[in-house]
Amino acid sequence: MTLAFDIYGTLINTSGVFDSIKKLIGEKVEGFNQLWRTKQLEYSFRRAAMNDYVDFSVCTKQALEYACLFYKVDLEEHQKASLMEEYKVLPAFDDVKKNLERLRSEGHQLYAFSNGSKEAIKGLLINAGLVDHFDGMISVEEQQVFKPSPIVYQHVLDVTSSIKETTYLISSNPFDVLGAKAFGLQSIWVQRSKESILDPWEYQPNRIISTLSGLTFTK
Repeated sequence: MTLAFDIYGTLINTSGVFDSIKKLIGEKVEGFNQLWRTKQLEYSFRRAAMNDYVDFSVCTKQALEYACLFYKVDLEEHQKASLMEEYKVLPAFDDVKKNLERLRSEGHQLYAFSNGSKEAIKGLLINAGLVDHFDGMISVEEQQVFKPSPIVYQHVLDVTSSIKETTYLISSNPFDVLGAKAFGLQSIWVQRSKESILDPWEYQPNRIISTLSGLTFTK
């Protein structure tokens, strides 16, 4: 099987900046952190609809600015810069490394597939000690459009020389899972939080798992 893993929120924990934000703004941290991530994705959707691609880090920075405005938090520029730098070295979830090792040993092809730039993907994977577990890295920057555009899922097939029937998109992001499924790929939703809800669309993933330990394939 060819397995394309989303990075942000699936392998890498985007809440890794939680403690740093809490030190800066205190009790507003939970809502602030959630809004930052929500707006980051919303801005990528808007950019895709507008055909106005920018590096994903621009969406991240502008989303941070929005969260500051919404919560009336007056962070200094060096504090914002520090949070942005920390976003480059977010930690992996605890279940990731051992299961990537297992899947590689089972003979699957593993690819990192992200809205982030190749430079950002590589930095995150190196920091988390995961880079050697992948056969390659695929960034949407190569097509200049964000997920869930069908263009980027076709790009996965082109890069990996694989076919839809044996190519799986593994992601914790419902829009990504459903986008891949609508395109014709196989998809698996990693429900990282019990509170997460999968959109009730006509497209549904092949499977739902709570951790990567549930990512198994029959031979």
